[in-house]
Amino acid sequence: MTRYVIVSLVSGILFGVLDGLINANPLAQKLYAVYKPIARTSLNPVAGIAIDILYGFVMAGLFLVLYNSLPGEAGLVKGISFALIVWFLRVVMYVATQWMMFNVPVAALLYTLVAGLGEMLILGLLYGLALKPSA
Repeated sequence: MTRYVIVSLVSGILFGVLDGLINANPLAQKLYAVYKPIARTSLNPVAGIAIDILYGFVMAGLFLVLYNSLPGEAGLVKGISFALIVWFLRVVMYVATQWMMFNVPVAALLYTLVAGLGEMLILGLLYGLALKPSA
């Protein structure tokens, strides 16, 4: 249980850091300029951190629940499998919706796909290397 809490907190913080790196860099700012008219002008950092920490607990918990059903014998392979599943459900479906509903440049959508894949792989590797259900 202690390991789960620690990994959840680390992954929640990692979520926030990676989201910041992915969304606040100059390339992202240029690509995501299409959202500027509807984007908030200020953020609530306390709420953002709390949400990312919550995501960390949920994702780590889901990994543990699905662990035995994920492909592969090693935790590392299971972590990558989990990352690909979450990437599809979180990022690919979001990008497909954006592509269908809004006039968003293809470069922005591709950036979201690639950056999201990187983020999910990092988190999946963390879970795969650090978590295993107790017997």
